[in-house]
Amino acid sequence: MRPVRSPFLRGCVASAPFVIVVVPFGLLFGVVATEAGLDLLQVMLFSFSVFAGASQFAAVQLMQDQAPVLVVLATSLAVNLRMVMYSVAMTPHLGAAPFNMRLLMAYFLVDQSFAASQVEFERRPDQPLADKVAFFFGTVTPIAPMWFLATLAGAVVGEAIPPEYALDFAVPITFLAICAPMLRSIPHVVAAAVSIGAALMLTGLPYGTGLLLAAVLAMAAGAGAEVALMRRRGA
Repeated sequence: MRPVRSPFLRGCVASAPFVIVVVPFGLLFGVVATEAGLDLLQVMLFSFSVFAGASQFAAVQLMQDQAPVLVVLATSLAVNLRMVMYSVAMTPHLGAAPFNMRLLMAYFLVDQSFAASQVEFERRPDQPLADKVAFFFGTVTPIAPMWFLATLAGAVVGEAIPPEYALDFAVPITFLAICAPMLRSIPHVVAAAVSIGAALMLTGLPYGTGLLLAAVLAMAAGAGAEVALMRRRGA
């Protein structure tokens, strides 16, 4: 089989497997959002304006629990803080792109596009900026349309989807598929372990605030492990 030379097509191929989990993920959000009382227009506006599945789920679930607005916003922000780290990681490769292009890439920077792009850029760090930009947008091409279409389908069909389909499996599977290959260093593993342990221990806190604390503890633990390793290497 001949290798794909077009960077855009390589991006499409790299992210295509994620469609398997993006579709049920989007369907589930459409169902959950309509069950929370949002109409079809509100569901789609929510999905188009935010385009971040995990924070969308967090916000809708907190809205169902009638959480204060500040808690909804803070939790959604905490869930999306990983995008800041994604942006930092992408800057050496895409930071020289025009401002308008970077704005568009920021909108489409999601877990799947980051994961596929990071692997590609580490493998081919010296490719031209134009190729990297083309690859990035290639990674989004299979993902974004399917997310919006699946959300629409979930909102329209709603409760007609049989419970035995267990669409909620898509949420943990998506993040396991993305995060597991990235645990390449001790600080990464430490942060992941702390986040899992803290999130489980703090599940009883109201309005999902345990997730906020778990995120803070995980970042602090990862940073601490990184500092400890640097000191040890310098010793």
